[in-house]
Amino acid sequence: MRSGRVRQKISKSVVDAAAPETKRYTIWDMALPGFGLTVAPSGLKTFIVRYRAKHPHAPKRFVKLGRYGVLTPEEARRKATAVLGEVAQGRDPAYESAQASKAITFDATCDWYMEQHVRAKRKQGTAALYSHIIETKLKPQFGKRFLVSISRPEVAQFHYSLRRTPAMANRMLAVLAAIYNWASRTDLIDENINPARKIEKFKETAKDRYLSLEELGRLGRALREAEQAGFPYQYDRSKATAKHGAKPGDRNVHFSPFAIAAIKLLTLTGCRVGEVLQLKWHEVDLGRGMLHLADSKTGRKTVLLGTEAIRVLASLPRIAGSEYVIAGESDGRRVDLKRPWKAIQRHAALEGVRLHDLRHSFASIGVGASLGLPIVGKLLGHTQSRTTERYAHLANDPLRRASELISSEIASAMRSPVDTSDKLADAERVNQEVEDVTKKDA
Repeated sequence: MRSGRVRQKISKSVVDAAAPETKRYTIWDMALPGFGLTVAPSGLKTFIVRYRAKHPHAPKRFVKLGRYGVLTPEEARRKATAVLGEVAQGRDPAYESAQASKAITFDATCDWYMEQHVRAKRKQGTAALYSHIIETKLKPQFGKRFLVSISRPEVAQFHYSLRRTPAMANRMLAVLAAIYNWASRTDLIDENINPARKIEKFKETAKDRYLSLEELGRLGRALREAEQAGFPYQYDRSKATAKHGAKPGDRNVHFSPFAIAAIKLLTLTGCRVGEVLQLKWHEVDLGRGMLHLADSKTGRKTVLLGTEAIRVLASLPRIAGSEYVIAGESDGRRVDLKRPWKAIQRHAALEGVRLHDLRHSFASIGVGASLGLPIVGKLLGHTQSRTTERYAHLANDPLRRASELISSEIASAMRSPVDTSDKLADAERVNQEVEDVTKKDA
């Protein structure tokens, strides 16, 4: 096929049969002048309409109607007919669309994107992350700028300016690319406009932190102390607010039993923080020792509970009017774990350990006990095996201990050589006895 020379009645069979070539080409419709289908070398098929506006020296205009698959040939034909009808009335749809897209601001596009796409089609956690990145990073940087005026060098420089936090820099880039992709899919801008495209991301270092058995012991002691007596009150007497510190008779900081229970459950189940904080009583089956999560990062999920986790859940009271397991004692709202965890962190000397690291520690114990990656992945709710493979190196721990034991024995023997003369004599005597028996049998 050759561009501009192919004319057929555009139908489903014709579109399906249109194979990609080394260069982009167009099939023009025989029945509706100006209606066409472009076929890219990648195989992408797009319906278009071509026209010339009714004014002197008007150039040819092209309007992209939509991609095949999103539109059927019949739907595309109706859209083309509507565009040509506007042209017949003296309008110039392509020019009007171009002018309108130039006036679209970045912050307005972000608001539309969040409202019409993210909050409507993505999980609550994803929406919260996108909103945070947009409000704290993207809007302050690009704000009232026109969407089409933001250039790739600008975005690359902004990405570089966030290099000290590579993970956030890469998330910003991904969200920005998603915004422009959505804008092009909804025909706000041309599909070729995306300043976040072709910018190389920073290399990220995985923050896998596993608590040792000794650290888990410290955590357990800190949780028991927080639950029973609380932690000693600490404040800086040099501060102006020192006079408002705790009175001598009440020097301990007390914690909500729900916050303590939440941290215990995170440690004992390997659940994500959001899964524990959003857990509802109707999802808890203590009789069979299960949690039936209606929604999680990977969709519906069943969590198997050990005896200790069951005991923690059974000890929690139900707050009237609240459906949440981890609830505020007064108003039933979910508990914020940031402040309690910071205090427990400090008291257990676990500075730098995140709540999510408790999930890593759950996995590390399982893998280190030779339970196998598939079993550990199933317990964690991983849907893909490569997600669990990040813990594969921990499976070598038993082998490492065995290697250490053997090498220690060998090193001990080498440091303290024994007299082998008696053993050699015994060996020679045994060999002689075997030789004598052999000769006798012969």
